Amino acid sequence: MPIDTWKNAKKVAGAKQVVKAVEKGRASLVVLAGNADARVTGPIRELCVKCGVAVETVPSMEELGKACGIEVGAAAVAILKV
Repeated sequence: MPIDTWKNAKKVAGAKQVVKAVEKGRASLVVLAGNADARVTGPIRELCVKCGVAVETVPSMEELGKACGIEVGAAAVAILKV
């Protein structure tokens, strides 16, 4: 999914919300920030592999936040299934 479409997609942001979405089978894609703490993103990446959810990485938390239309940086965002 192109980065410019994330702003309009249904999504959740934040590590806890992303984990919940993946565990409940609601996430179609998880996007992680490359500069986020690996202690946060590592377990999310492992959960996505276990659950078969695609993972993409963007360079920074700030870029991910902007791409999703939020005013703060984000370590993780889940794009939800329609």
